[in-house]
Amino acid sequence: MKPLIIGDLIAKVPVVQGGMGVGVSRSSLAGAVSSCGGVGVISGAQVGYDEDDFEINPLKANLRALKKHILKAKEISKGGIIGVNLMVAMNYYEDHVKTCIESGVDLIISGAGLPTALPKLVKGSSVKIAPIVSTSKALGVILKMWDRKESTTADLIVVEGPKAGGHLGYHNDELDNIDNIDYDGEFLKILDIAKNYGEKFNKNIPVVAAGGIFTGNDVKKYIDMGASGVQVGTKFVATHECDAAYDYKMTYVNASQDDIKIVKSPVGMPGRAIDNSFIKSVSSEGRKIKKCYNCLIPCNPSSTPYCISKALIDAVRGDIENGLLFCGSNAYKVDRLKNVSEVIDELTSKL
Repeated sequence: MKPLIIGDLIAKVPVVQGGMGVGVSRSSLAGAVSSCGGVGVISGAQVGYDEDDFEINPLKANLRALKKHILKAKEISKGGIIGVNLMVAMNYYEDHVKTCIESGVDLIISGAGLPTALPKLVKGSSVKIAPIVSTSKALGVILKMWDRKESTTADLIVVEGPKAGGHLGYHNDELDNIDNIDYDGEFLKILDIAKNYGEKFNKNIPVVAAGGIFTGNDVKKYIDMGASGVQVGTKFVATHECDAAYDYKMTYVNASQDDIKIVKSPVGMPGRAIDNSFIKSVSSEGRKIKKCYNCLIPCNPSSTPYCISKALIDAVRGDIENGLLFCGSNAYKVDRLKNVSEVIDELTSKL
């Protein structure tokens, strides 16, 4: 099994744990994955939802919690690699990046928009940067801009396919005909782009496959295609170490394939989640917004069908009927809760 090498960072296990918000992947899950040799990732989305002052000052609570969870994950990992996933679409993106750097994070993974400002924000630090893309076209735009404006390039590239959980970088009509999406073809094009920019900057740029990766054979397939590793989310939700409530995790164990639906997010992007009373309610009549947490730039409280922050916070706390339960397409294959170490052993069993 070849390690995943990201500049001077070496993960002996080529598995990146997907950043899952709100609160699903914080210090407990990220620290556990990292301690097993993978790359543990904290989601920066409303990471301070359970801080005492979150309702009064969400930004202050989030930045404090972000630092706390990075330091705690570092402690659990015993020197392993800890990353943070930050959405470009979030408000106060720059503040979150600065807090990550100050807290000693190793890697920032960024999607949900084009992370054009990221290289400038991490300049002068040792923090590695990784864009999340779904197409070679998007990657080309990002790397061209990073090269032109900051004379730098990516340290890692995450290629997220249509079978992932949470927000997806595809249109609804594409997801209705998922078999027509040529993810593998895009992945090979991205490998070529990474090789070209790597040669230009005299560095190796590892590319990891993401979205619907569930078995050891899935991992082997992409490693054999040229991937340096994989990113996995869903499988890590159903672990004892995952930061979500027990009832949240058990929705994966109890889900059938028919329970997994494409839903419309308030910010316009489609997402994949487990069907429940909440999804049925918002798809027909919406949910009145009583408070805005000012979390995402594209969201307009006066017209949005529901508050995504509240929906995700309710879910992570265990209110499985009134919360939004993001999941990957293979969530129904989860049959029981496992330890993180067991999940990593399964994923690497064919390497």
